[in-house]
Amino acid sequence: MKRFKNILLIFDPNAKTQSAIDHATSLAKSNAAHITILSVIKHLPSDLSMAITAISPQELLALVIKERQEQVDALVADMIRQDVNASSKVVSGTPFLEIIRQVLREQHDLVIIAAEGKAGLSDRLFGSTSMHLMRKCPCPVWVVKPTRRETYERILAAVDTTNAFADPEQDSLNQLIVQLASSMAKMDKGELHVIQAWSVYGEGYMSVRGGISEDAIKKLRRLAKQEYTGLVDRLLAGIDVEGVPVYKHLPRSMEIAKTITTLAKNKKIDLLVMGTVCRSGIAGFLIGNTAEKVLNKVDCSVLTVKPEGFVSPVTLEDE
Repeated sequence: MKRFKNILLIFDPNAKTQSAIDHATSLAKSNAAHITILSVIKHLPSDLSMAITAISPQELLALVIKERQEQVDALVADMIRQDVNASSKVVSGTPFLEIIRQVLREQHDLVIIAAEGKAGLSDRLFGSTSMHLMRKCPCPVWVVKPTRRETYERILAAVDTTNAFADPEQDSLNQLIVQLASSMAKMDKGELHVIQAWSVYGEGYMSVRGGISEDAIKKLRRLAKQEYTGLVDRLLAGIDVEGVPVYKHLPRSMEIAKTITTLAKNKKIDLLVMGTVCRSGIAGFLIGNTAEKVLNKVDCSVLTVKPEGFVSPVTLEDE
C-alpha cells in the first residue's frame, strides 16, 4: 500500500463515512500521502425554480455548497491536527463523473469511498456511484463498508492465473491484486487468502459425448488442480508475504462469482481485492458480468483494480 501517495477521499454527508475517513487517514499517515477530500453536490432538479419564489436555484445551490464546504473543511482541519497533509474541494454535478474527472486532472492514485448501501438478502452494499467508479475509474477504487472494526483481519485476493491465453495484462493484474492484498494484510496484521477457481475445459462433453471414463476425467482434474496450484505458488513467490499467514483456496467450480462470494462469507472476509475489467477483452473470470455478480452479492469492503493501460471512458473533454 506504499504506492499510494495522492489519495482522493469522497465525502457524502448522507453515507456512513467514518470508516472510510479512518482508513484514509491511517493509510495517509503510513504512506506520508496527501489526501484531497472531494464532495460532489448533485445538480438541482430542473423544475425546482417553479417551487421556489423567495430564492433563486443558483442562490440555493451556493448556500448548499457553502455548507458542504464547511463540513469538508472541518474534516481537513481534523486531519491536519493528526499530521496528515490534506485539502478539500466541493463541486456540483454527477458524482461519478466529477470524481473521475478529478482523478484525471490531479492524477490521484487511489479513490476511497464509503459504501452507499447495506448488504443483505434484498439490499446491495454498493450503490450506483461505487459501481460506476469500479467500472470506469482509471485508478484503484476502495469501497469501504461501514464497520466499527478499525483493521481488516482477513483479506481475500481473487486472481485468475489461467494460462489458456497468453495475456501479459492479466499476469500484471494478478500481481497487482496480490501485492495490494498482501500489503494490506501486513499493515493490518491480518490473514491473506487467495482464491483461484478452476475447472476442466469441456468436462461435461468428455463424459457425455466423448466416451471418456470417470477415472480419466478424475486424472484430468488432478492434473488441472496441480497446474493451477503451481501457478498460484509462482504468483505468491514474487510477493513479499513475510510474517503474513497465507491461505490458498483452489475450488473446482464453473460458477466463479458464487464461489468467491461463498468463500468470502464463510471465511468472514473483511476486504476483497479484485479486478473488474480487462482492457483487451481476453478471457478471464473477473471480467464484466462475473465481476458484476460478485459486487452485487459480496458483503465486505472491496478494493478494485484495473489492468495496466486501462483507459477510462470518461474524459476531461466531456466537461
